[in-house]
Amino acid sequence: MTFRQFSGIVELRTKIVSASTYSIGLLYALAVKGSVDPLKALLLGVAGLLVDMGTTGFNTYFDWYRNVDDPRFNREEAKVLIHEGVSPGSALGISLICFGLAGAIGFALTWMVGLPLMVLGLCSMLVGFFYSAGPKPISSTPFGELFAGGFLGSVYFCICLYVLTGTISGRFLLVSLPQTLAIAAILSANNACDIEGDSAAGRWTLAVVLGKALAPLLIYVEMGSALLLLMIFGFSGILPLYSAWCAMLGGIGVVFILNRMHRIGYSHETKGPIMGKISLAFMVQSAAQIAALSLMLIFSKGFLN
Repeated sequence: MTFRQFSGIVELRTKIVSASTYSIGLLYALAVKGSVDPLKALLLGVAGLLVDMGTTGFNTYFDWYRNVDDPRFNREEAKVLIHEGVSPGSALGISLICFGLAGAIGFALTWMVGLPLMVLGLCSMLVGFFYSAGPKPISSTPFGELFAGGFLGSVYFCICLYVLTGTISGRFLLVSLPQTLAIAAILSANNACDIEGDSAAGRWTLAVVLGKALAPLLIYVEMGSALLLLMIFGFSGILPLYSAWCAMLGGIGVVFILNRMHRIGYSHETKGPIMGKISLAFMVQSAAQIAALSLMLIFSKGFLN
């Protein structure tokens, strides 16, 4: 197996999602506490990346197993199991190794910070597995966006804050919502392009439920709501005021990107460009949060309560 094929199995290009949540969580922890344990921060980042890679690897394997990635519809070069004949067993093995390593790191972190982390980590790994596995995988239901965005966004963010600050707060969950919505928008864009293939495979995703006319609207609502919440949180004091200004600036770019996506249209043939653009919109939204927290750490005298 080449590195490019490995990258296709775990979809390394999509790891900007977990990396973004981790970066925002790290900066927010610094804003709350003033400093963090470098070892905990390193282990946390590696564990999150491994769980994300393992989850994607399982998805690659089970999509092949159920013939979701039907060659009649799929045009993605990264789907190396169907386009290059890579052994499906290798995808399963890579996923198990990633989860095993993440579990080992999770035990070490649990010993450092406490048992609640084990519960949160185990739930995340179970969702990661059953997102694609089981008789009724989460990804084939209308709840895919909720679980993908919720666990890669809110849950991982709260795990970051618990490990790095030693506390869990309802405020942490609240400020994680923009990230959750932006991640959900990525999955919504993916599913909007896959309506034809998913319908043929018997998958009942939210995009299939909404249909071709309404599925794109969900993407725009999710991404728009993420930026709107950043503005509201910034002006209300839940996040630094920088968040509002950064979200407003980022929102201008996101509007242009979403408009371009709408012009391209959503289908198997346009999936490559669509996923590239929704990823760009996600990075703009994430950059707005990262920039706001960074500016607060640089220029503000105090820290978030």
